[in-house]
Amino acid sequence: MTLPFKTYSVNLHGRLVTIDRPWVMGIINVTPDSFYGASRVADKAALVARVRQMIAEGADILDLGACSTRPGSEQVDSQEEMRRLQWALSVVREVAPQMVVSVDTYRAVVASRCVMEWGADIINDISGGMLDDDMFNTVAKLRVPYVLMHMRGNPQTMSAMTDYNHVTADVLEWMARRVDELRQKGVADVIIDPGFGFAKTVEQNYELLAGLSAFHVLEAPLLVGVSRKRMIYTPLQCTVEEALNGTTVINTIALQQGAYILRVHDVKAAVEAVKLMTMLRDNDNNKNQTLTQ
Repeated sequence: MTLPFKTYSVNLHGRLVTIDRPWVMGIINVTPDSFYGASRVADKAALVARVRQMIAEGADILDLGACSTRPGSEQVDSQEEMRRLQWALSVVREVAPQMVVSVDTYRAVVASRCVMEWGADIINDISGGMLDDDMFNTVAKLRVPYVLMHMRGNPQTMSAMTDYNHVTADVLEWMARRVDELRQKGVADVIIDPGFGFAKTVEQNYELLAGLSAFHVLEAPLLVGVSRKRMIYTPLQCTVEEALNGTTVINTIALQQGAYILRVHDVKAAVEAVKLMTMLRDNDNNKNQTLTQ
């Protein structure tokens, strides 16, 4: 049994777009040290090929990241992050001018330039505004959808910050406060991401997954990003490169719990999961309508 699917609309530079089925967000990293090597691109030819492949496979959003956020990663400064993103966004806009593009950054100045100068549509902030006090005000001024993700500390310290009373309740309470703050500032389109793998143990990730449907109380589209993460390859005793099957299983569970956006490295597999789960949901809806007639 799958959860009913409520539609949401988001404003993309004045264009109202309805999320009436789960979307797939394809990850593209223009950084040399992201945790999954196959997601990295280093030159224009590789980026063009990756963009075209993801679009052909059915991606709804491309998510560009230029600063690795894996546990223990070294952080580049804002100038280097902007240099990488300016290059990447210019290439993406050349290849796919109408494609929805999000930028994975926790820095307000980077977010502002990416939207105002280089055509980004969505800001995806792993820190939920906790690493840059100006992020919420900036997003409010930009009037773009904002992905609010839960994390404690920063990529260097988060692995040691996993002391929760009850991980699902604690994350939900934190997100409720942050969503309320964003809405008070006038941010109309908030997308919520519980932050799998960020300041959570493997076991806590599964506790969070089991309670994922609780986040719908926030009345916001739910983004899930589990692609090839430690919560998958550690219990399966496989490598990151071997974690696609496990990723698809977890994504399917997330879709059953009402995920609206799947953030993935492998677009084709996620699109197929969405298609089959949508067929199941439609079948459930048809049965319910027949029973009530």
